[in-house]
Amino acid sequence: MPRPIVLSGPSGTGKSTLLKKLFAEFPNKFGFSVSSTTRSPRAGEVDGKDYNFVPVEEFKRMISADEFVEWAQFSGNYYGTTVASVKKVADSGRTCILDIDMQGVKSVKYKTDLDARFLFVAPPSVADLEKRLRGRGTETEESIAKRLAAAKAEIEYAETGAHDQILVNDDLQRAYNELKEFIAQEE
Repeated sequence: MPRPIVLSGPSGTGKSTLLKKLFAEFPNKFGFSVSSTTRSPRAGEVDGKDYNFVPVEEFKRMISADEFVEWAQFSGNYYGTTVASVKKVADSGRTCILDIDMQGVKSVKYKTDLDARFLFVAPPSVADLEKRLRGRGTETEESIAKRLAAAKAEIEYAETGAHDQILVNDDLQRAYNELKEFIAQEE
């Protein structure tokens, strides 16, 4: 069974864009572990595809029942990856890809036996990341400040060598090629 790949990095670094390209090019090779969250869906997001949207009380029940590989609370909402979502991908014979934050990386790395590989997607700079977040037009000033603070902490953590590789997304095609090279190392 292929080792799961953990993709992490600050919000706004282009993880979703890179994953969309990967899934478009290799539709049957990879499976996305769909995360669960208590936040409301954004425009265009589909329950069960983009996220599993669950009420807070249900999420807390799932935490108590040890149903998560990893979970975290961020900006007043819960996010997590269920054991069931990872198992579903593995059972399909695909390589499971997890898109998770720094707390999730630590949980998967030190509290599971997933034997995952870790790739950190970094912005060219924190200033560039701020510009990307503002460009979305979906974030409040408070949310941008929280995301930038979290980004700085995630970048510092990545610089400790916690990941197998750091990919700087300053050019989408080059970054995508690096992502494919990272994945191919295991094949």
